[in-house]
Amino acid sequence: MGRYNYLLAIGGAAAIFAAVGSYTHDVPVSLFDDHVIKRLIFGIIGVTALRQSGGPEVTGPQRWNIPFASFILAIELVTLAHAEGTRAWGFYAATLAFWLLAWRAVDVVLAEQAPRGRAKLLSDLAVPMIFGFTLIVLWEVLARGLQIPMVILPAPSAILGKLFTSLPILGADFLQTVQGILAGYVIGCGAGILVAILIDRVPFLQRGLLPLGNLVSALPIVGVAPIMVMWFGFDWQSKAAVVVIMTFFPQLVNTVAGLAASGAMERDLMKTYAASYGQTLFALRLPSALPFIFNGLKINSTLALIGAIVAEFFGTPIVGMGFRINTEVGRMNIDMVWATIVVAALCGSLFYGILAFIEKRITFWHVSYRQGA
Repeated sequence: MGRYNYLLAIGGAAAIFAAVGSYTHDVPVSLFDDHVIKRLIFGIIGVTALRQSGGPEVTGPQRWNIPFASFILAIELVTLAHAEGTRAWGFYAATLAFWLLAWRAVDVVLAEQAPRGRAKLLSDLAVPMIFGFTLIVLWEVLARGLQIPMVILPAPSAILGKLFTSLPILGADFLQTVQGILAGYVIGCGAGILVAILIDRVPFLQRGLLPLGNLVSALPIVGVAPIMVMWFGFDWQSKAAVVVIMTFFPQLVNTVAGLAASGAMERDLMKTYAASYGQTLFALRLPSALPFIFNGLKINSTLALIGAIVAEFFGTPIVGMGFRINTEVGRMNIDMVWATIVVAALCGSLFYGILAFIEKRITFWHVSYRQGA
């Protein structure tokens, strides 16, 4: 029996235990109680998983039975977690069954990886989406089922509800913070690229500017942010200055490494054409450095977000994601804090995704993309 069959066997057994078990300590076990439909569903899922675990690898449309069963199990489990009472062993058996069957569902999707095209894109997106859905369901179930206090860990449903009811506030916070992010990101990354070209043109600067850039990048943000606020004021300009400091050195280092990535044979060929430094730079060295440049841009997309939010802790108008987190923590509104974190995470992921998409369109010729084609 392979690893996947073991997952099905244990998950199926857990689902059957959940079908006959008690969900709350204050309610005696009865197969014909208010949860009779849930028990029936858990039993069918358990029997299906056990049958598949004892035979050969399932092919054809039946291979999607377990992903579909894990989705149904997730719905029933979430509704069970919202019920009143202290959870009993039947509830935890259902949770274990969902986790194992969702694990098996990811394996099924991985086996369906398409070779190329739009189908490959969809299959690549399906795995992280299923994995993320599983984590969110487990978070919701355990937070509700274990009755974890809101100030410790709010459930995703509570965070989502707060997010939708506070959209105007969160929207204003986002617009305030994104001004500093974009301004600082453009200046910091642009300066890093220009200084890298200068270092490449004047080699002795590499021994002088790179150590200084390393020194600046090592400055603690909690020490720099108050100084930037004193210099540039409480508005977005001071946050942009912090972002510039955080993004300059990573972009500088990546661009310097990229400019040195072109091969000696290609550089010698440009010399035989009597190409000037500028012609060699734009025709050979910058195109060769694009993967490194985009690597720095993607790293800085998250650093810029972190820098701007942390900088808002030390002085900002009464708006901004950092201000919101700092204020709501003091009020013990942890659901609002998590809603702000969700907005920041979505912003950072979208920013990173846009850069990755642009990189793939521009550097399609690179060996990493040709090998994956």
